[in-house]
Amino acid sequence: MTWTAPEVTRTSGPLAAGERETLEGFLSYYRSTLLQKCAGLTGEQLAEQSVEPSNLTLLGLLRHMAKVERTWFRDRFAGLPLAPMYAQELGKDADFEDLAAERAEEDYARLVEEIRLADEAVADASLDDTFTHNGAVYSLRLVHVHMVAEYARHIGHADLLRERLDGATGH
Repeated sequence: MTWTAPEVTRTSGPLAAGERETLEGFLSYYRSTLLQKCAGLTGEQLAEQSVEPSNLTLLGLLRHMAKVERTWFRDRFAGLPLAPMYAQELGKDADFEDLAAERAEEDYARLVEEIRLADEAVADASLDDTFTHNGAVYSLRLVHVHMVAEYARHIGHADLLRERLDGATGH
């Protein structure tokens, strides 16, 4: 039996709220939007390169965002000693390039789990809490803003990929 990405209810960001609720709300919105862009597609469709000459795929975006969630929230902010998510010897773009349609369900579940773990890692932290990475000091606030921007950029890619796969367009 072929796995198909499940339907997702997209959350919405608050229209009037405090800073933390707004940042978390919009991050949740973009997270669920990426999952929604994949809903109803098989592993084969998720792994299909549909916008030539780019090798970008929806599955690659799922894998990339799992890595980004893990890196910013758990590795950098929380300082957890985590092994690399993808094979180092394949280079920094292994998340986009080392794809297998038969692993799509696992890759999808990995993103969902990384989102859960990211939220857990920062649940009791202040937006003003900081960490140092490569000699620069970052706040949790900056991480949230960066993640909203990262998802927003890739949702645009996902829109184009999905439309080329089956004609579905976003809203």
